[in-house]
Amino acid sequence: MDKDESDRLIEKAKLCLRSGRKEKALELLYEAQKIFPSTRARVLIDAIVRNGSTAAPEANHVPPPSGWRDEDFEKKAEGRGSNAEEKKSYTDEQRLGVLRIKNCKDFYEILGVHKKASDEDLKKAYRKLALKFHPDKNFAPGATDAFKAIGNAYAVLSNPEKRQQYDQFGEQPPTHQHSTQSHHGHYRSFNRDFEADISPEELFNIFFGGRFPTGNIHVYTNRGASYSQFYQPRRRRTFERREEEAEENRSQNTFTALLQLLPVLVLILISVFTQMMATNPPYSLFYKPAMGLVVSRETQHMGVPYYVDKSFQKEYRGAALEELEKTIESDYIDYLQNSCWKEKQQKSDLANLGQLYRDERLKQKAESMRLDNCEKLHRYVGRQRGE
Repeated sequence: MDKDESDRLIEKAKLCLRSGRKEKALELLYEAQKIFPSTRARVLIDAIVRNGSTAAPEANHVPPPSGWRDEDFEKKAEGRGSNAEEKKSYTDEQRLGVLRIKNCKDFYEILGVHKKASDEDLKKAYRKLALKFHPDKNFAPGATDAFKAIGNAYAVLSNPEKRQQYDQFGEQPPTHQHSTQSHHGHYRSFNRDFEADISPEELFNIFFGGRFPTGNIHVYTNRGASYSQFYQPRRRRTFERREEEAEENRSQNTFTALLQLLPVLVLILISVFTQMMATNPPYSLFYKPAMGLVVSRETQHMGVPYYVDKSFQKEYRGAALEELEKTIESDYIDYLQNSCWKEKQQKSDLANLGQLYRDERLKQKAESMRLDNCEKLHRYVGRQRGE
């Protein structure tokens, strides 16, 4: 709903601009940004501010040329002309970085990792490059295309099945379809095998929580082989899947549908029966009065806090208690490791945003962020080792 309202205000602002009411248009655009930030509103605001926000008298206003469409007006407002492009500055480092991406021959070279790189290595490489080449930050020619290539490379290599196919097939697609058919009996489309299942914009939003508004990103051509060979629009694949599903549904009759539902019903019954027969766990790392785990205890070796019910001491004594507390300590260490990783990730994201937007407040917040679970983890690991 917020996005629809924002789009409505943007359309009203465009009408105001056509009639020469720049101040009213600027007011509507600021309101649209406040409701739902978007690239469309931002570029229109920048264009108005650059050209001066004082509205000219309507009597002297010259209307736009006849036949202009909304997209023509948006292109002009967004500064896509040659004069606007010249005003966007970029560094030599950004230009050379785009050139490097453009000259890469395979996905590993794009991300700057070796072929045996782990999933964590791929994530680190993608996060670094995506921030560096995002179109809202890098205005070098071809930066948008480089950003798309980076996202597509990660989307393919982070998929175990597609990565295995990519490594086995080689860096270049087959040039002769018929020869491939004669040797292998069938031909699998290189484009279909190595296309990404997610767009670069969606992938970036997953990593950074949608902190960047993104626009349309186009594919560029490099040495006769375009990146469209590695990426096909997600819309086409969705359409094909829907067509296949519709065809399958038409071929099924009522009896087949009932047979398909039968396993689901059996699973539901088994799940309900299991829940009825299940007993409460003997302990919890957290206070859970609904399960009766309200009595606080600590493990004898590491002093890990946990909660049990009132009958716990009758059932667990001696060796049984010792074994259980070992399990509790192991579970608590796992919990702290996971929580520590999340804290570090949050602090790293905050620092990256502060550096990207040059926001000292975000930088200071990142520096002052406490890693409480990491400190606990260090303390308890020391106790586990007997330090």
